[in-house]
Amino acid sequence: MLRVAIPNKGQLAEPAREMLREAGYLRNSSARELVVQDPANDAEFFFLRPRDIATYVGSGKLDVGITGRDLLLDSGANAAVLIELGFGAATFRLAVPAGSAATLADLAGRRIATSYPGVLAAHLAAHGVAATIVRLDGAVENAVRLGVADAVADVVATGTTLRQAGLVVIDEPLLHSEALLVQRVGAELDPAVDTFVRRLEGVLVARSYVLVDYDIRAESLDAACAITPGIESPTVSPLHDQGWVAVRAMVPVSDVHAVMDTLYDLGARGIIVTDIHACRL
Repeated sequence: MLRVAIPNKGQLAEPAREMLREAGYLRNSSARELVVQDPANDAEFFFLRPRDIATYVGSGKLDVGITGRDLLLDSGANAAVLIELGFGAATFRLAVPAGSAATLADLAGRRIATSYPGVLAAHLAAHGVAATIVRLDGAVENAVRLGVADAVADVVATGTTLRQAGLVVIDEPLLHSEALLVQRVGAELDPAVDTFVRRLEGVLVARSYVLVDYDIRAESLDAACAITPGIESPTVSPLHDQGWVAVRAMVPVSDVHAVMDTLYDLGARGIIVTDIHACRL
């Protein structure tokens, strides 16, 4: 049986559930459940504190888990990235009261509060900066105002909370984080894990592409196929009206409107875009 850890709260929780549902798992689960059996897929899902997931997976107690890059690195767990999942983007930054420092080097000898001591310690060591790490659980924005730190290091999505606390971001990001699927380092090959990964990769592809159907005159077909080459090649079918063909191809979501404009200018008509719900390449 495949055993999977997923976040029970935080910004990764609902996107992780949604991705798993799109991959055919957790069809009838409740947000309040701690463990969900999925007999149709011979799988078991454990809803865990996000910070603990890498530890459980790295110990071999669970086969794979969904967590953030920041949490994986901070844990020091014996786990490695299988695939990036395309959600939960955030940046790990330093923040200080305005005018008190401009770079990481300016924080030498000062106190930096964080909920990610592992990430911060590695960054300080890599840049040869000696500072005192003040470990706090949860929000650290008020650490400077309350006098326990001179700066903070935290995961930032928009920066609004830091600004409300009177802090400004300085220097380059310590880390760019996102949701990951992780597995124990050195884990044996497992067909169940391979299937799970293929399904998630299928969701990623389905979210990245759409199907574009259109009609085009036969003499313009080669030019149209150059615009919509698809994955292997486009599907081309003859129409009842001689001289016209129907074309179907996968197109990146980010390009679809520009592609439609170009096809229309080429003479394509009946251009239809359809979402893809699942895919294998």
